[in-house]
Amino acid sequence: MLSIIQAAGWPIWFIILCSVMCLAIIGERFWTLRRSAVLPPNLFQDTVQAYRAQGVSSDLITKLNENSFLGRVFASGLANVKSSRDVMKESMEEAGRAVLVDMERFLTGLGTIATVAPLLGLFGTVIGMIEIFGASGSSGQNPAQLAHGISVALYNTAGGIAVAVPALIFYRHFRGKVDVMVVDMEQQGIRLVETLHGERE
Repeated sequence: MLSIIQAAGWPIWFIILCSVMCLAIIGERFWTLRRSAVLPPNLFQDTVQAYRAQGVSSDLITKLNENSFLGRVFASGLANVKSSRDVMKESMEEAGRAVLVDMERFLTGLGTIATVAPLLGLFGTVIGMIEIFGASGSSGQNPAQLAHGISVALYNTAGGIAVAVPALIFYRHFRGKVDVMVVDMEQQGIRLVETLHGERE
């Protein structure tokens, strides 16, 4: 591995940095966007049962806020359950917008890496080409410098593509996953409003 880095020259370090950031974001988003951490399967039923048993309490709201992303939306709704349906819905929508920001965190960075990595590979290719042209002098070509310039150009091109492809794949994967879960979250929020206000009426 070290020999490849040496052959690729100093431009490869930018691509290596991008690859490390890419792996870190992918790992963090896989953990954060687990369905159990965003939309626990029994949270709706548990929330309704807790409300029926004890009403709205600060302990219940705190537990919901600490439970999951959906729990934060439910907590906002329960805090305004005594208000009208519209007020309760608006409070949950505001909480949902804040939750969406957290769910999309770092995805812009991942998309940026997918865009920038091929450009960094192209930058390395240009550096390699400069070295290739620099290998020609009045005394003829320098074979070692020529070979190094070719390796710099090829390794950086390959490295940039190798980082950009998975970054783009996971960027689109996570965006699609967030969109699906947000729709599910909205539906469960509406169910909570209708269920709790239906019981009050």
